[in-house]
Amino acid sequence: MSFYEDLKAQCPDDWSSYVYHPFVQGMGEGTLPEEAFKHYLIQDYLFLINFGRAYALAVFKSDNLDDMRQAAATMNALLNDEMQLHISYCAEWGIEKEVLEGVKEASANLAYTRYVMERGLSGDILDLLVALAPCVMGYAEIGSRLADDHVADMENNPYRPWIEMYASSEYQQAAAGAYGQLERVAMSRLGEDYQNSGRWKDLCNTFSTATRLEAGFWEMGITGAM
Repeated sequence: MSFYEDLKAQCPDDWSSYVYHPFVQGMGEGTLPEEAFKHYLIQDYLFLINFGRAYALAVFKSDNLDDMRQAAATMNALLNDEMQLHISYCAEWGIEKEVLEGVKEASANLAYTRYVMERGLSGDILDLLVALAPCVMGYAEIGSRLADDHVADMENNPYRPWIEMYASSEYQQAAAGAYGQLERVAMSRLGEDYQNSGRWKDLCNTFSTATRLEAGFWEMGITGAM
């Protein structure tokens, strides 16, 4: 086990509801309604912008140069690589950049991104990394599982590019870097006996709340809620 795996073990129902959400399962099976996916894609553009801000905050909150570099590298990847890929991918679905730039943030988007920033602003680097973890590592888990589970029927799946992106070695490597940083910071701040620290309960609550808010983001896609 690890700090991250122990966090997941404290909220198994929330985690399962997130990584096995009907939105996720629908992508894997290729049955997710296209309008639901488009709504998600548009909101995800705004989500990525706010996650770039969160990693900028992580640079400021970091204790040492290595962690500053890790957070800065993730921020750079979000702002200069993933954002451009996302814009290009949206164009393939008929969503132009002007639409992305003009849309309002849905309530589920606001709830999650602002929660992450609140945890980072009011807490320390560990609070922030724990709030970010369900997204970064969760997407890696989801992408890898969907690619494995549906390898035989992926050819005609309209969501194949999304699945392959998060199952890719590049994304898996980025998630592994975030995982390593979380483990290092947790050990530095709390030590190996972290479950008996005074912060464990609060950190578990942060993780489970962020996980529920991630599931809410999928639900927003299905319902089209704003």
